[in-house]
Amino acid sequence: MPRNNFQRAMFALMTVVITVHAYVFYSLYVVNGETLMRVTGESGVLAAIKSQGGVMMFGNMLPIWAVVLVEFVLAYALEMTVGSPASFKLACRVFDPEKTHPALFETAIICATVSIMCPAMSFIAAWIYYPYYAGFSILTLLANWLKLVCFNLPFALLSQLFFIQPLVRTVFKAIFARKQTESKQPAHNET
Repeated sequence: MPRNNFQRAMFALMTVVITVHAYVFYSLYVVNGETLMRVTGESGVLAAIKSQGGVMMFGNMLPIWAVVLVEFVLAYALEMTVGSPASFKLACRVFDPEKTHPALFETAIICATVSIMCPAMSFIAAWIYYPYYAGFSILTLLANWLKLVCFNLPFALLSQLFFIQPLVRTVFKAIFARKQTESKQPAHNET
């Protein structure tokens, strides 16, 4: 799909913007929502987060917008430096892009990306959401990482295959196909 570095960066940007918001929602509402409401006594997740002063990150309470921003920066950097290049290479090791149907090859890239990004981002999350106030233990960190991978991997695979990537690819094609078509049309001379 992306043909040059600018398009790759834009494709990754679109993917990460949607993905980070989806994961913050998933993590706060689906995985931890009930616990947050029980601990704070609130009837809604946003009220629970507000009453506790934010979301625990780096051992401090931060507002949700800060959590989204930190996760966005980390995910985008990881996607651009490791996720995209490595996932394409992994897919090419299994399938020949010239001989494989594009839908199958794109699915292989998505699966490879999830297999790289989910454990990597879960490891980063294990560090940034670690309960430092209770002291540090490498075993607790590793257990938290494994727990996050187990929670995130099914959501990552299904959301990327059936929602995020189809949406991003549709929007990407609409934007860049139009720009390529406009640049190929000859200029009209008005006399």
